[in-house]
Amino acid sequence: MEDWAEIRRLYRSEKLSQAEIARQLGLARNTVANAVRSDSPPRYERPPVTTSAWAQIEPAVRAVLKQYPTMAASVIAERVGWSGGHSWFSENVARIRPQYAPADPCDRLVHRPGEQVQCDLWFPGALVPDHAGVLRSFPVLVMVAAYSRFIAAVMVPSRVTGDLLAGMWQLLCGRIGAVPRTLLWDNESGIGQRGRLAEGVAGFCGVLGTRLVQARPYDPETKGLVERANGYLGTSFLPGRVFTSPADFNAQLTDWLTMKANMRRHGDPGGRARRGPGGDGGVAAGGPDDGHHLQHPTGPGLLRQPRWQRLLGASGGHRADDHRDRMPGPCGSCLW
Repeated sequence: MEDWAEIRRLYRSEKLSQAEIARQLGLARNTVANAVRSDSPPRYERPPVTTSAWAQIEPAVRAVLKQYPTMAASVIAERVGWSGGHSWFSENVARIRPQYAPADPCDRLVHRPGEQVQCDLWFPGALVPDHAGVLRSFPVLVMVAAYSRFIAAVMVPSRVTGDLLAGMWQLLCGRIGAVPRTLLWDNESGIGQRGRLAEGVAGFCGVLGTRLVQARPYDPETKGLVERANGYLGTSFLPGRVFTSPADFNAQLTDWLTMKANMRRHGDPGGRARRGPGGDGGVAAGGPDDGHHLQHPTGPGLLRQPRWQRLLGASGGHRADDHRDRMPGPCGSCLW
């Protein structure tokens, strides 16, 4: 840079010849001539690389990955005869390896009509006062029909077996209006643990003619539908609400589920989740106070086939309230 500036000063200001400038500065005449002709200071430019080492060996690496997509980079280097740096080679192999990774095997879970209702407890926090006016965190029993995504929920006094059975009975009888083939629970202590059901649970299922299945420990994905419903309740129902009692909480929750949550359209089933008799397309009857059987609808407004098939005569099904007088223990009484 300094030589270039000095050459141009001597040539333009001092009017020296190029030969004299080369003699004074001790530079080659070609260097002086190039500096005189250049309008900008010289700078180093790396010549463009036409073919890199990786470009030369990449086809061989791709051929190995196509046949052995999980082969280690060090082994691939041996197979293709690479003798350069290992880290740089491994980075390039890791960059193109996903293109040859096998498809991730997965199964699409399809729930049949009337097959399963997923159950779980949701804890909204200390927001509801008890009879003494103290804010308590009462559990909320949430049940989701796996086929139609219909949500039913009720706040229960505690997590003991009697309250959970009474809550399930109330939701099956009054909200869902039908009995599924399977009730899916986690390892809730009031339901059962270590592969053994709590006292009274087996009798509850026997009276209803259903089966209770418990998911493996620490496996919430097994009942992902009800887990998502819990999150939906926490983000869409709870914010901005004030509750004066558990009964007020249940009233607000029921109205919100009826008017908002169960009117959503779900893309997977292709329809809208509604109350059991309406959304499922054909069940025996709604709740214990209906006192009548709903006819099987066949109009153009239906969005799917009948859900609770076991409740139809041909499937040997039954209404939830068919067993009202035979429910053991606290199931025939009110929760609060």
